[in-house]
Amino acid sequence: MAKSPEEQHPVKAFGWAARDSSGLLSPFKFSRRATGDKDVRFKVLYCGICHSDLHKIKNEWGSSKYPLVPGHEIVGEVTEVGNEVKKVKVGDKVGVGYLVGACHSCENCNNDLEIYCPQTILTCDDIYHDGTITYGGFSDTMVANERYIIRFPENLPLDASAPLLCAGITLYSPLKYYGLAEPGKHIGIVGLGGLGHVGVKFAKAFGAKVTVISTSANKKDEALGHLGADSFLNSRDQEQMQAAQGTFDGILDTVSAVHSILPLIGLLKSHGKLVMLGAPEKPLELPVFPLLLGRKMVAGSATGGLKETQEMLDFAAKHNITADIELIPIDYLNKAMERLAKGDVRYRFVIDIGNSLASTNH
Repeated sequence: MAKSPEEQHPVKAFGWAARDSSGLLSPFKFSRRATGDKDVRFKVLYCGICHSDLHKIKNEWGSSKYPLVPGHEIVGEVTEVGNEVKKVKVGDKVGVGYLVGACHSCENCNNDLEIYCPQTILTCDDIYHDGTITYGGFSDTMVANERYIIRFPENLPLDASAPLLCAGITLYSPLKYYGLAEPGKHIGIVGLGGLGHVGVKFAKAFGAKVTVISTSANKKDEALGHLGADSFLNSRDQEQMQAAQGTFDGILDTVSAVHSILPLIGLLKSHGKLVMLGAPEKPLELPVFPLLLGRKMVAGSATGGLKETQEMLDFAAKHNITADIELIPIDYLNKAMERLAKGDVRYRFVIDIGNSLASTNH
């Protein structure tokens, strides 16, 4: 007979899980594996809430395995390291992002691009090498192979930098890969949410001219005043859109709702790049003519490899880049998910695991 989540492994763990596609989260006792020779165990202090956590708890992508403990923007303090671990020591501040495993032998893994390995193992709602389900960071303790552990620079506040492990690298990586991380480039950021707002900060730190593109005219003051964007484009305003035709070197589209990309392609200069970062659940229409006529590119990008994630975090520390967060206790979790579904957060919820989880363990 299959063992219960609490009995599968020797180390007791406690978190919050969804039990079915209603997405309702509640306290959950489970277990984690013993610390292997190359493993790092840490006490979870904070965990960010990503839009994909919402998709997963409601099974909107059709692959959810319940009970499901979400969370892949996990930070905390090392409590134990395996005999062969060289990267960190007990007491260090560390994090784990979107991945906890890959094959380590394919071309992508050999090039530090583990996220593109065909055998990636996600931090939550996946099957680990030992056949057990992976449980994410909405929990008191975490263990991962040291390859997947990111070191946190001293000057970064753990709570506000937790979302960088997903949102940060998701924007940093395409800016670098597609040649957009250069001074003087004109970069558009579509959608001013959890991803978009850190995209503005990274693009500005690279020296780009940054325009926020949004359907919400009321976000203009926030974009320009608070986040430091250079300009704001209301994508519902045809005159504004017409005036901006052919002026962007690259556009990062963070919107996960179904939307038309034709107007965005029109904003690109010749040879410009539209990079899709959101994950709409239905296919978008791809108009090919404007791509041909301007030698334009519509591309995609996931998060990033572990080496680049560390590089991103070090860059963030150097430029004082953090996410704008709303810190919540764990018993506010279901309300936070409701608000996230409506886009009612500026700009990322982070759970104060260290100070609030234990009190819900009865």
